[in-house]
Amino acid sequence: MLSNGVILLHENEVKTTLQQFRWETLEHPPNSPDLSPCDFHVFGPLKQAIHGHRFTTDDEVCDWVQAWIRQQPTSFFKDGIDWLVSQWDKCANSFGNYF
Repeated sequence: MLSNGVILLHENEVKTTLQQFRWETLEHPPNSPDLSPCDFHVFGPLKQAIHGHRFTTDDEVCDWVQAWIRQQPTSFFKDGIDWLVSQWDKCANSFGNYF
């Protein structure tokens, strides 16, 4: 079970549940593609890994991507989250300036 002090990035659909747990939440900036969690860390390495592969069906692509995600060590996702938090901090403390 998750403990107190958990901060989650989420979409609108889960707001009610998170409010019931009284967890602090972070709103996703609507026009901030540089801070999208998936674009930020997952898709670069995924694009490199999938480069050169040929698939004949959508199911083959889905299976390959799911297998790739399962093969990533826990540290891959932790590092991505840590990097995202660092970039959010820079963004918040730049007061609208580029960094």
